[in-house]
Amino acid sequence: MDRAPGLMSLKMEMLFAALILAYLQSFVLSNPQGDALIALKLSMNVPNNQLTDWNQNLVNPCTWTNVICDKSSNVFSVTLSDINCSGTLSPMIGALRTLTTLTLKGNGITGGIPKEFGNLSSLISLDLGNNRLSGEIPSSLGDLKKLQFLTLSQNNLIGAIPESLASLQNLTNILLDSNNLSGQVPNHLFQIPKYNFTGNHLNCGGLNLHLCESYSGDSGGSHKSKIGIIVGVVGGFVILFLFGGLLFFVCKGRRKGYKREIFVDVAGEVDRRITFGQLKRFAWRELQLATDNFSEENILGQGGFGKVYKGVLADNTKVAVKRLTDFESPGGDAAFQREVEMISVAVHRNLLRLIGFCTTTTERLLVYPFMQNLSVAYRLRERKPEEPVLDWTTRKRVALGAARGLEYLHEHCNPKIIHRDVKAANVLLDEDFEAVVGDFGLAKLMDVRKTNVTTQVRGTMGHIAPEYLSTGKSSGRTDVFGYGIMLLELVTGQRAIDFSRLEEEDDVLLLDHVKKLEREKRLDAIVDRNLNKNYNIQEVEMMIKVALLCTQASPEDRPAMSEVVRMLEGEGLAERWEEWQHVEVTRREEYSRLQRRFDLGEDSLYDQDAIELSGGR
Repeated sequence: MDRAPGLMSLKMEMLFAALILAYLQSFVLSNPQGDALIALKLSMNVPNNQLTDWNQNLVNPCTWTNVICDKSSNVFSVTLSDINCSGTLSPMIGALRTLTTLTLKGNGITGGIPKEFGNLSSLISLDLGNNRLSGEIPSSLGDLKKLQFLTLSQNNLIGAIPESLASLQNLTNILLDSNNLSGQVPNHLFQIPKYNFTGNHLNCGGLNLHLCESYSGDSGGSHKSKIGIIVGVVGGFVILFLFGGLLFFVCKGRRKGYKREIFVDVAGEVDRRITFGQLKRFAWRELQLATDNFSEENILGQGGFGKVYKGVLADNTKVAVKRLTDFESPGGDAAFQREVEMISVAVHRNLLRLIGFCTTTTERLLVYPFMQNLSVAYRLRERKPEEPVLDWTTRKRVALGAARGLEYLHEHCNPKIIHRDVKAANVLLDEDFEAVVGDFGLAKLMDVRKTNVTTQVRGTMGHIAPEYLSTGKSSGRTDVFGYGIMLLELVTGQRAIDFSRLEEEDDVLLLDHVKKLEREKRLDAIVDRNLNKNYNIQEVEMMIKVALLCTQASPEDRPAMSEVVRMLEGEGLAERWEEWQHVEVTRREEYSRLQRRFDLGEDSLYDQDAIELSGGR
């Protein structure tokens, strides 16, 4: 009976290990998408100093530079602009059936466009501009029924524009300028809002060159342009008159002491009234202009439900615009409403403030302040050579600030909030390098009356608590686990999962790696080398201890975030650490004893454990 708790603990560890192993195997096994991207890299002759993490032995591409995946680990965006390639395009690219954005502009790519590009059935944006592509435009591009943006400018393409392109009903932007194309432009292409066929030998339906180009959304006629200008001027006067009248009544109402809400809906937006404190409701066009039409070059990152773009408003205010991509799918629109509601009530110096939002019949967007120093993950692992290293004093301040932000979410918000994806990439840094916890797209309201169960585990592998991964049950202690891993990122500068460690040891998980070094009392080997020994070893030891207490296997054993804050401030850590050490020693001794029994050939016990682990849980 004495060894029952030890056996149960061992079983839980083996279960967790099996789950992690299954996850890791998904990285190592062959992946058609990874194979296709490796083939593209090789055919394009990518320079040795580019895409160094594209490893053909580890073909899960979701961790690679310039590759973005969706929630199901399907590649949907590849951006390889201006990386000095000199090769050709691989036909294997056609295997990326989930790809929505492919940008290869500004390279020296030669050869033709493979007909297999027509197999990219999900493609929305294709940019091959400013290369040295030759040959004809393949008619198979007409099979890309979802395509909206096609850029083949500044290449050496020849022949006629395929008639098949005229069947692309969703196309809103086609740029074929500065090639050697010839023949008649299909008439339907003149109905596209934005087109450019100049710099070719094409017949655009007349002798005037301006018929080959349109940036106004008209079909090229100057008559329509003049009418548009007149209408715009008249409309401007009307809007100015109405705005003046509205301002008069608002001021008059204020003088009378009235407290009234004024709602001004922008044409095209959802006709409903949403008010959350001081949030601003942005017009779609305002955010479209701010982000340069949501240019791929302005992407800051990707959250659970969409991409985040850098933007500059008309008053030169820098913002980050989160554009939700799947709000029409189950949970998408609800996620928008939930995020707006939660962020509007969660006000704390260490939480990302929401400036405003935008809703239209087809779009949902959130607007945040732009964080000048980006994320902790960027500063630890992606900074440019000329940018300073995140020093130890700043790392300590970040650890405490993030802890205080999470403490507020868990213990002071009403209703309380679980973040569910705490990691260095979601801790942002303002202009003073103060920590700001962001990305509440994965957050979930904490209902204290019942267990929190989700039908879909969300988060980032390596940061997900074991009980959440195996059961789908989340709690505030789920965030505590993720916070502990984030502390280890701060100390080591490393990722939560790093396959490069396979060359020297078996610990691809950062948590296991740090535990091993801590047991061996090799604290200096844990610390980020970029710090160049400019740190306090006692403070490093304290932070590691807090991290290991936060990442205990059992959620009940982890401290609450309020206790984490106190420990970081120097209160109560010694007692908790001594208690944990006793439990860890006992657990390791029990594990070693059982392992020796297995090694001596007690197969019956081993088989019984195997049977119990494979049974219902």
